[in-house]
Amino acid sequence: MFITPAFAQTAATSSTTDVISSFVPIIMMFAIFYFLVLRPQQQRQKEHQSQLQGLRRGDVVVLGGGIIGKVIKIPAEGDEVQVEIADNVRVKVIRATISSVLNRTEPAKADDGDKADKA
Repeated sequence: MFITPAFAQTAATSSTTDVISSFVPIIMMFAIFYFLVLRPQQQRQKEHQSQLQGLRRGDVVVLGGGIIGKVIKIPAEGDEVQVEIADNVRVKVIRATISSVLNRTEPAKADDGDKADKA
């Protein structure tokens, strides 16, 4: 025989504390994962959403492709934003493609170009 009767008898008995203690490391890994990965990501996402909601004319922003521009026009409806990326070069972008706001400035005053667009 390879196994002694005494060893075989002790292996057959198990208690509930052994089962609970085997799940404790798994629960601890999930807790560490939550506090080190998920929670900071949720906080960054909330901060980014608040930046996009507080977007106003004159802010300097970085677009998703790395292009830096100044917000020119934010329509009341829709999620498009008009951004000036160079002198007299304006593009319409979706608000969600703005990755960050570099410079928060006071709202810019309306210039003659905006008045011509409204007419």
